[in-house]
Amino acid sequence: MTVTVLDGDDEVCAAVGRHLGHSDWLLIDQLRVNKFAQATGDQQWIHVDIERSTAGPFGGPIAHGYLTLSLSNYFLPQIVEVRGFAMGVNYGTNRVRFVAPVLVGARIRAGVELTDVTRVSGGLQTTMTVTIDNLGNAKPACVIESISRWLH
Repeated sequence: MTVTVLDGDDEVCAAVGRHLGHSDWLLIDQLRVNKFAQATGDQQWIHVDIERSTAGPFGGPIAHGYLTLSLSNYFLPQIVEVRGFAMGVNYGTNRVRFVAPVLVGARIRAGVELTDVTRVSGGLQTTMTVTIDNLGNAKPACVIESISRWLH
């Protein structure tokens, strides 16, 4: 895996429309799902009840959609490093779609495209489309328009 480095305003702006790479694959195990359920209070049976979920609509327990979304912050540093700014902060999302479930035992990874850059007071705002792929599944698990601010 090679991390794409964008150094400063000019390199960030020049990368609009460019696919920046992919992260490593990550195994989604039941322990991670259970810890997320505990942290968020979302104990829905499709996530944490192995026996019941095996007989359910997905054939087994699935990861929470918001767990998949939150892992974008785990994957992004594996893909892109933005330099030349004092700090970067999450600014939000424009659109998030949970396209396909992530079954426990699946492997997921992210791919990132820099889709927009705008100048804001003190720096730049980027929109990166993060696509969470699910190994062996034609549909992505999640697609996120992630917004960050890079401030000088």
